[in-house]
Amino acid sequence: MRRSISLALTAAIVAAPGFAALPAHAAPAVLAAPAHGQARASAGTPAWPVPAGWTPAGQAAAPAAEQAAGPCRPGQRANLRGRDFTRGAQLPASLRCADLTGAKLDGQELVQKDLTGAILRDASLKEANLTQVTLKYADLRGANLTEADLGQVKADHADLRGAILVDAEAGQAEFPYADLSGAKLTRAELTQVEFTSAKLVGADLSESTPGQLKARKADFTRARLREAPLTQANLRNAVFVDADLTEAEFTMAELAGADFTGATVEKASFTMADDANLEGAKGTPTGLAGLPTSFPTSLPLGGEETPEDEPSTAAAPDEGGGISVGLVMVVLSAVGLAVTVVAWGVSAQRRTRRNARFTLMRRGAEEDITRLGEEIDRLDYEFQISGRGGMTADHDWRQALDAYEAAKNALVMARREQDLHLVARAVQDGRNALGRLRGRVR
Repeated sequence: MRRSISLALTAAIVAAPGFAALPAHAAPAVLAAPAHGQARASAGTPAWPVPAGWTPAGQAAAPAAEQAAGPCRPGQRANLRGRDFTRGAQLPASLRCADLTGAKLDGQELVQKDLTGAILRDASLKEANLTQVTLKYADLRGANLTEADLGQVKADHADLRGAILVDAEAGQAEFPYADLSGAKLTRAELTQVEFTSAKLVGADLSESTPGQLKARKADFTRARLREAPLTQANLRNAVFVDADLTEAEFTMAELAGADFTGATVEKASFTMADDANLEGAKGTPTGLAGLPTSFPTSLPLGGEETPEDEPSTAAAPDEGGGISVGLVMVVLSAVGLAVTVVAWGVSAQRRTRRNARFTLMRRGAEEDITRLGEEIDRLDYEFQISGRGGMTADHDWRQALDAYEAAKNALVMARREQDLHLVARAVQDGRNALGRLRGRVR
């Protein structure tokens, strides 16, 4: 009997007209973090559908504008829609989850502000200072961030579809799992920006400077990256389908698994790029020719050939019947050259093996740093949705963040295998700090 009633209630809920998936900027309130190594659902792909008006038992339903988005709770939003803060109006102390739709924030100082889950759709933030601002799960669709300072911004899962970031300064900003489809990043400063698993479908990055980009599994389908300097970028498993990569610079970039189907790579440089596979790409790239694997067995020692009708004086015996001095010198020179070539070849092989081993170890260290960052992100998400945001002031939490930054800095400075030990030590310190923090929370 109870089973029949339960099935009937379930069918009634699913059939209700208000039953719909969460909005694009929302994320399901899941208290349990995903298993280690398991892919997290993107901000626009909730794990299950939830009725639009559903609320926990005993609570009143909140208006649609106040529905939870990411870590925001119903009724938590401050209504600042359309407000003009450029004429002396004071911003509230807390902007977390605030509704700033269409607000004017041009030139405002927002350094280190917490705008987690805030709605900034069509807001104007031209020349605003957002250094180290937290924009996780924020909705910035259509926002104008022209010439804004976005240095070290944390915008995990943020929605920036159609946003304008022309001439923006975004060095070391983090946009993992964010959606920047159709965004305009013309001439933007993107050095060491993280776009891991981000969507940049149709984005315009013309004349931008994305040096040392971290864009593993990022989607650049139909994006414009003309003349973009992607030197030493991590682009493993990235998608460049039908993208415009004319004269782009991929020197020493990591491209294992990257998809260039239909991409325009005319005059794009792939010098020393790792595992570049341009099958299906259009145009003529440069820098794909490998280094020579063998050396000539003999080299000309003079600038002119010896005429056939004249005897070679170098090979002629002297009048006494002995071997000429010239012939001895030629033989000794040839032997010396051969020894030099062999020694150079052995040294080059050792150097190549050493560099390959270092590259492999560096790649593993970078993966460890990425996993540590994802662990921090998951734990932060758990704190936010469970109302334990105060845990981010804990000593172990700060130690984990410091260890994460130390590991990244050590990786940038690493030049030898021994230098990577500092990265491993910092990563382990961060994991230990997170372990202690989880132990106290649970």
